[in-house]
Amino acid sequence: MQKNNALKSKSLLLGITGGIAAYKAAELVRLLVKAGIDVQVVMTSAACQFITPVTMQALSGKPVFIEMWDSSVGNGMPHIELSRNADVILVAPASADFLAKLVQGRADDLLSTLCLARDCPLLVAPAMNKQMWENPATQRNITQLKADGISLLGPDSGEQACGEIGLGRMLEAEALFALVNAHFTPKLLAGKRVLITAGATLEMIDPVRAITNLSSGKMGYAIAQAAADMGAIVTLVSGASALNAPKNVNTIKAESADAMYSAVMSNVLNQDIFISVAAVADYRPVVQHQDKIKKNTSSLTLELTPNKDILAEVASLPNAPFCVGFAAETENLLAYAEAKRKAKKLPLIVANLANDAMGSDENSVTLLDKNGAHPLERAPKTTIAKLLLAHVFSML
Repeated sequence: MQKNNALKSKSLLLGITGGIAAYKAAELVRLLVKAGIDVQVVMTSAACQFITPVTMQALSGKPVFIEMWDSSVGNGMPHIELSRNADVILVAPASADFLAKLVQGRADDLLSTLCLARDCPLLVAPAMNKQMWENPATQRNITQLKADGISLLGPDSGEQACGEIGLGRMLEAEALFALVNAHFTPKLLAGKRVLITAGATLEMIDPVRAITNLSSGKMGYAIAQAAADMGAIVTLVSGASALNAPKNVNTIKAESADAMYSAVMSNVLNQDIFISVAAVADYRPVVQHQDKIKKNTSSLTLELTPNKDILAEVASLPNAPFCVGFAAETENLLAYAEAKRKAKKLPLIVANLANDAMGSDENSVTLLDKNGAHPLERAPKTTIAKLLLAHVFSML
């Protein structure tokens, strides 16, 4: 677990709503308190059906608030008093109903009123059945919450209490702790210069045909946006991708492996971190035909030549930046990824199954460094990006 001395002066209000994921809140409180964060728990009446206030009081060391009116609070208004003492409010789990309340500005219980009356950041960790998460109403609410400046942590994907498998389950306690840690750490990458590659490369055969792959660029773009949000000065060298350029990021288009190599080498000077996410083609045609090859009944033979290994060349520079590689494999994932990390002398490599990640909004990865393997459970790529950068920060 990453240590952060700044946590000891922080106060967090943890809201718990009704849902089976409430059991994870117990472990989350334990981790937060162990790190030195002052934790105040507020529960909805529905949450009390899943985990008891006595449990949360024992773990937090403080009385748990449930009712809107409580005489133990000096001014009799806990919905005002509690929010004023918090540096951040985290609702975990946040049910579909509670997310709807936040969008509508409803204040019909203590927790929803606290969120409405707050003057501190609000983080929510959604937790619900996959059909509830995918429902258009919930997705509209998620869009509005983001527009209102509320940060979403997750959700995760996997087996749910109902027996179904999909997106909607709450992140595990350790992942939530890491994200709270990142939130409390002032701009983890402030002032750092970060160079990132993303997307697929196109190796042209003729004007209308190319050798390429299924990479969407979503992982690299998510990392670029997260790095910018963490205060970094980010340059993104993007191969073929239909995604919109990340905000506050210098984006350079480079669709072939050669173009990407040139763009990277032209911008690598004085970079602090280089993250090679792009799915760069290993080979390109020796001959690129100027005119379209006409179809006929005979077979077509292409002679291929290797492309330059961008990551290996950057890692071998005299004053190389901190290099992070990605290894997309179809078998022997950890063995192949670790061999790649050692061969290219990388401090960190991210391993994932190619057929599980390409084109998807989610990913499940394992971070490999000199201290071993650090698996991250399946989650949206935006969440994976934040957890990856938090790990990079801890290594720096």
